[in-house]
Amino acid sequence: MKVAYYSDPSHGWVKVSKKLLKKLGIADKISTYSYMRGDYAYLEEDCDASLFHAAMKNHGKTIEYVEKTTNRSSKIRSYVHYRAD
Repeated sequence: MKVAYYSDPSHGWVKVSKKLLKKLGIADKISTYSYMRGDYAYLEEDCDASLFHAAMKNHGKTIEYVEKTTNRSSKIRSYVHYRAD
């Protein structure tokens, strides 16, 4: 599965559908350090992205990260902080 990894000079996020987080059983385990917009969550790279990666591995799924980098502050920082619906 291809997953977008966004980064700016000081942090990074993995873009994942909120539906997939629910399917993996981790939607309620994501911290408020992550963000969301529309149907997607942007998982902060330190803890939440690692949790996602482990959950995918436990379900026998592999991930291919597609990097998208900017040298400015990412607009992801302006999104709403994550909360489980």
